[in-house]
Amino acid sequence: MRSTSDRIGLLRDRLASRIVIIDGAAGTSIQNMHLTAADFGGPQLEGCNENLVRARPDKIRELHDSFLDAGADIIETNTFGGASVVLAEYGLAEHAREINRLAGTIARAAADAASTSKWPRFVAGSMGPTTKAISVTGGITFDQLADAYQEQAEGLIEGGVDLLLLETVQDTLNCKAGLVGIERAIAKTGIEVALAVSGTIETMGTLLAGQDIEAFYTSLANRGLIWMGLNCATGPDFMTDHLRTLSEICRFDVACVPNGRPARRGRPLQRVGRIAGAQARALRRRRMGQPDRRMLRHNARAHPDAGADGRGQAAAQTLEPAPFGGVGDRGAGDRRKHAPGDRG
Repeated sequence: MRSTSDRIGLLRDRLASRIVIIDGAAGTSIQNMHLTAADFGGPQLEGCNENLVRARPDKIRELHDSFLDAGADIIETNTFGGASVVLAEYGLAEHAREINRLAGTIARAAADAASTSKWPRFVAGSMGPTTKAISVTGGITFDQLADAYQEQAEGLIEGGVDLLLLETVQDTLNCKAGLVGIERAIAKTGIEVALAVSGTIETMGTLLAGQDIEAFYTSLANRGLIWMGLNCATGPDFMTDHLRTLSEICRFDVACVPNGRPARRGRPLQRVGRIAGAQARALRRRRMGQPDRRMLRHNARAHPDAGADGRGQAAAQTLEPAPFGGVGDRGAGDRRKHAPGDRG
């Protein structure tokens, strides 16, 4: 079996030594490009950000390059809604594997072009929660969802990602179906990649399906994850207690991807970087002598003091007010209308 172990080994080294920064919101960034229906592939595909890897790959490369320039160590593929069950809303279900493969290829090329021996860049295959939740909305079986995730994972692996990220998890059953699909994809392609999981906590203090952070972690504690964390639906301040709890019990590196708040008269109500920095310091104190065994990740445009050689400061200067995106910052601004996995 082939492996991405060399690059993942480099990533683990980074996690052991400093905060690692991931890219920012794809949806709002794409919305700010002011694309036309033709850019998406026609009026019937307008709003399908994932299809841009086919219709306007140059724009997706531009997106990745902007985050790499801002200081991101990791960029995510433009595939948050890349599962066939989501793409079916646009009549693109049969193109799921192709879309994910192309997305992986574009991100891989961008990361490789920006990498140096001292500063390698990495690619995470983004796998969102889909528009179905087994425990909440129904309308899909565990096996059907696992099959959809397998197809998506196969395309991403073929595209050259370093790891697969199940993000904005709202239902542990969905997450487990995703992990089953990923395991099958790894076996089928013969290529080993790393795995990571990020959930989202609602205002009631649980995932949408009702699991609190301890139950969420317990359900995944036996998995070989490179990190586990939260990308938050409710703003960065709300994440702190849940992240503190997770850091106390989690055997994996811990990830933090806070959203911003809505802008008021062109200015953000909260500076994401300041809050993320406070979260980083709080979690480091909780580790009591092991400050670098946890990973906190967040918008590359936001963190004021992460990274070396002033990269964090440069990134902070590029922070722009952005709309608060539904459940997680990967796709705020997507014009699609749906329930679980809504990206703004």
